[in-house]
Amino acid sequence: MKTIPPEIADRKSAKIHESILTIDSHADTPLLLARSSNDLGRRNRPDSRGGKVDFIRMKEGGLDAIFMAAYVEQQERTPSGYAIGTDLSLIRDYFSRGVRYITLCHMKNNDICDSVNDSTEHGGLSDFGKDVVREMNRVGMMIDVSHISDQAFFDILKISRVPIIASHSGARAVCDNPRNLNDAMLKALAKNGVVVQINFYTEYVKMLEPYAERDSALKIYKEKYPNVGALPPEEREKAFDERNAIDIQFPPRLASVSDLVDHIDHVVKVAGIDHVGIGTDFDGGGGLRDCFDGSQMGNVTRELVRRGYSKKDIEKIWSGNLMRVWKKVLSAAE
Repeated sequence: MKTIPPEIADRKSAKIHESILTIDSHADTPLLLARSSNDLGRRNRPDSRGGKVDFIRMKEGGLDAIFMAAYVEQQERTPSGYAIGTDLSLIRDYFSRGVRYITLCHMKNNDICDSVNDSTEHGGLSDFGKDVVREMNRVGMMIDVSHISDQAFFDILKISRVPIIASHSGARAVCDNPRNLNDAMLKALAKNGVVVQINFYTEYVKMLEPYAERDSALKIYKEKYPNVGALPPEEREKAFDERNAIDIQFPPRLASVSDLVDHIDHVVKVAGIDHVGIGTDFDGGGGLRDCFDGSQMGNVTRELVRRGYSKKDIEKIWSGNLMRVWKKVLSAAE
């Protein structure tokens, strides 16, 4: 692609960004809404645990819609600690309440599948997990493969009757992190109509130099609070405040929008323009130094324009590809 001069990119990208539908497929902002001080109707401050998303900053950044994650802390495999557990009926129940995709696991294995960040338990998708995939197809619920093991990813492709999504992932060839998808996975998803939504979490965007002071502080914090989600509310708030203090004392070194678009370029090269989108992971760790919150989303469009992407391509990246999958999933529901 031919790069465009900055002044031309500024004018062109502003017009494009305003005219298209923009969707962020993954934000963890609901984690913060239990605090009375957090109000999506006002401008909140990330440096005081106010989060990176509110309606004011969405409007400023031209961000039209977000899929908000209903995060459940992984603890013991009990009905009170797991969203589905082993109860298939909950999938239809959640759908009736407005849930439109389910991420099959998080940082640990569950009864559905192995996590890419845990040991091998099922060898990919469990037998129950196969039933989950079939039931999600029947209901019209999108299947999200971010966080799952590589083998579980390929297992799902064999079973699912409809395309799936990776709501907040990246390209492993650009940033060698197991949470990202390798080229074999990207080629497979192209054949199956899958969309990978690129994550803004620096750890998955670019390998940066070690940050000894911050790493040490985080290690101490994790040893002090090994399971924050299991703490009583008051202690949990104290733990969150201490975590926020680390970010203030040792500000994280962040990747850039340019680094992010390197992932988009790679997915387009390997899988094609129809298989990539945006999933920021805001308030779950996502945030770039030049797209730190919802108010700066236009910077992504600007970089895409600068690199020569057309309006049609940019619209696919921001919403078209995800909407195509969503419509196919709904139309195939029984």
